[in-house]
Amino acid sequence: MFRKEASMCSMQNIAICMVIMALTTYLIRLIPIGFVRKKLENEWIQDFLFYIPFCVLSAMTFPDVLYSTTPTGATTPHFASAAIATMVAIVMAWKNRGLVRVALVAVLVAIIVELLLPVVF
Repeated sequence: MFRKEASMCSMQNIAICMVIMALTTYLIRLIPIGFVRKKLENEWIQDFLFYIPFCVLSAMTFPDVLYSTTPTGATTPHFASAAIATMVAIVMAWKNRGLVRVALVAVLVAIIVELLLPVVF
């Protein structure tokens, strides 16, 4: 059983952490607005700021894509199915296919490769 003081302490820690994270996120968005009063005319900086969200999303998502084919209870992931499905998704996205279609085909490719892996190896 947990003591009441221990649970209150952890709730306070969680609340403090949430406030710090909220302030950090807010400050990151507020600083450019506060310091840059005029319109940015440098195209390189505009392009850099435009692509930051895409880069961050990719950096957060890509590692999980490679580990998403790890079977339950397994210690090592099946990188082959993840890599093949990722390559198929990249080619389809490059050819301007729709997001839903790309995702569905990539999932189906990963499932098919996972089913064929025991047969091949």
